[in-house]
Amino acid sequence: MKIGLVTVMASASLGACLAEAAGVLTIGRREDSTTFDPIKTAQNIDFWVFSNVYDVLIRVDKGGAKLEPGLAESWTVSEDGLTYTLKIRDAKFSDGSPLTAQDAAFSLLRIRDDPGSLWSDSYKVIDKAEATDDRTLVVKLKTPSAPFLSTLAMPGASVLSKAGMEALGAEAYAENPIASGAFTLKEWRRGDRVILEKNPNFWEADRVQLDGVEWISVPDDNTRMLNVQAGQLDAAIFVPFSRVEELKKDPNLVVHADPSTREDHLLINHEKGALGKKEVRQALDMAIDKQAVVDTVTFGLGEVANSFIPKGALYHYADNLQRPYNPEKAKQMLAEAGASDLSLNYVVRAGDEIVEQTAVLLQQQLASAGVTVNIQKVDPSQEWDMLVAGDYDVGVNYWTNDILDPDQKTTFVVGHDANMNYMTRYNNETVKELVAAARVEMDPAKREQMYIDIQKMAKEDVHWIDLYYSPYINVSRKNIQNFDQNPLGRFFLEDTVKN
Repeated sequence: MKIGLVTVMASASLGACLAEAAGVLTIGRREDSTTFDPIKTAQNIDFWVFSNVYDVLIRVDKGGAKLEPGLAESWTVSEDGLTYTLKIRDAKFSDGSPLTAQDAAFSLLRIRDDPGSLWSDSYKVIDKAEATDDRTLVVKLKTPSAPFLSTLAMPGASVLSKAGMEALGAEAYAENPIASGAFTLKEWRRGDRVILEKNPNFWEADRVQLDGVEWISVPDDNTRMLNVQAGQLDAAIFVPFSRVEELKKDPNLVVHADPSTREDHLLINHEKGALGKKEVRQALDMAIDKQAVVDTVTFGLGEVANSFIPKGALYHYADNLQRPYNPEKAKQMLAEAGASDLSLNYVVRAGDEIVEQTAVLLQQQLASAGVTVNIQKVDPSQEWDMLVAGDYDVGVNYWTNDILDPDQKTTFVVGHDANMNYMTRYNNETVKELVAAARVEMDPAKREQMYIDIQKMAKEDVHWIDLYYSPYINVSRKNIQNFDQNPLGRFFLEDTVKN
């Protein structure tokens, strides 16, 4: 899922502000969190933090390849694939209240029904979710659903306190969450940092070695790296590709390149003039040299992308179309489509080195096809709202999967859900119907073919322009152990050690 886009100025005296406790891990990131309400965000800046504040019924393992028990210690599925019975383990919330099947049922129905839920489409398959007793959750589906167990592992489906939500209200709960995970929110200094402390009531509290975690907003990539090198931060995420080799030479640091489901892509607003024409979007795709982007921007650490379903993920279509780089052909296609004088407003979030480099390179490449690109640098806090409002022509963004099954991303980016196909306004009713059909197809071979067809059609339509896949690149000080991120982006901070 998704990218976080809220940021602020970093503290000038970062080192002086950091917690002195040996057991507190400080992590630098670009943006500040936006909410702790799991159903009301699609951004990694939120998911990656509250995945250690909330727990889910079923988890994805560190390898990012299989499901494992979370708050549900076991589950069974009826022969007809319609009834899921989950046994809830003996657990508590951070306020000491018992975590029960009633809380789990409440959380699932809330993500399905709440008007503010960004994920409701993935959970509408639920007919009923009921607690037959405190330890037993029974979920009945309207139809069999291949991705259903995977959706229970999605951070948006985290288990919340029913009593707490009803007493506090959604807005207050999102500011002061009652935790079901390894850490609880101690303080949220808006625009500066999120301060977490160990949750003593967590069902795996003995596993947690840290006393706390501070997620600190340092928007500028260069400043964030310097802070880790100077020991003012224990770790930092989003290491620029250009800094990897330098940081590797620092004996005090460890650079992590973890397998990921990240794909960077160029969003296209299909409702903006000539961009609504498929032929124009195809020409733009042909005018971009993706290998040059990989070589120049990722320093060869990335790989050219050919589909919105990333390489290594379930049902990725390795033979999907890759249009050849041909700016002259692109120029001809634009002329034939009546778009010879195409001018694009390219929204770029300032301070993101990789995004800024990509923008300049794409501007140069598209100029060879006669396209004028006007780069509009905006504060990252503005960008997300601009995308949602449709106040853009093109802009680079990225996505990381949140569940093992392709249904989530497919629904979000081409399935016509509440997110306007990830703000592209892409519209293809055939694709929409196939996405819905693939969700309920239980034959793996038939389902795989459906996803192959979806990937082919999305590429034909150029719903967006696939750029590259890349690993997660993070950095930590040598005294930090087990600073791990799985392919879906989750940090296993319950296992991290600070010596």
